[in-house]
Amino acid sequence: MTDRLDWLSFRRFAAFTTALTLSLITLGVYTAATGSGLACQAQWPLCSDQLIPALTINPDFIEWFHRVVAMITGFFILGTAGWAWTRGNRQTKFSATLAVVLLPLQITVGAITVTIGGLVPGGYSPPTHAAHLIVALSIFTLLTMTTLFAYRDHHRRPPRSRSRLAVGVALGALLVSGLFSRGVPLLSYSPGAQAWFYAISLLAVAALLATVVWLQSVDRRGAWLAGSALAVLFVSMLLGRDLILYTTTVQSINFGLYLLTVGLVVATQLRLRSEAPRVAIRQSTQSE
Repeated sequence: MTDRLDWLSFRRFAAFTTALTLSLITLGVYTAATGSGLACQAQWPLCSDQLIPALTINPDFIEWFHRVVAMITGFFILGTAGWAWTRGNRQTKFSATLAVVLLPLQITVGAITVTIGGLVPGGYSPPTHAAHLIVALSIFTLLTMTTLFAYRDHHRRPPRSRSRLAVGVALGALLVSGLFSRGVPLLSYSPGAQAWFYAISLLAVAALLATVVWLQSVDRRGAWLAGSALAVLFVSMLLGRDLILYTTTVQSINFGLYLLTVGLVVATQLRLRSEAPRVAIRQSTQSE
């Protein structure tokens, strides 16, 4: 029992909550892409006059399952914030609390999307989806920051070494996500492809956020490059959700943003690798 309690640390709990939120956003994208958000007879919190619908894979079940995962995730977010106030530092308290502050807004927008949005003409629309996605990405970002702050004193590698690994993960994730991206016309942008695109893109988001946090005090230019890649990636992710009429021009812009993101990530990695020998020389000189 003691070993289990020792293993269940705040930082691991925060990391699990962040991963659960990533899964929830991915599931939400799939739910919207399949049109299941309009299921359940536009009822909330009931689904087609039932608390638990028939457990068969259909729009009602997909929407209901999304709600269940959202509820569980919400409790984990509350738990993370509560734990942060008892064990965390000031930064973890701040970021976790902000995530909780956004939680009622996300629940409200979600409820509007599947009830009022489904009944009012134009309600189930790009602006509603945009608000839902933007708040979700904000919560994910805050939880990722909470996890990073919680792990601050538990690293074995120096910041630049960790950042090189994180940028490598981000680059790999971006290259894989390109297979499913709407801006790169390789595969059909099916509901499954959309879900995979966002799941892998969120992994890149987390890796880039980590890079920005870790480099902030040791390499501001590297942090700026990673932050710029993160900002462009966010815009690209929003364009993939039909927030505007997706014309050939918009697709070209989206493809350009994808290439720009990859370019910025590569530039960040090259900078980190070029700085490594100089840092080693400075450290050697100081030790002497």
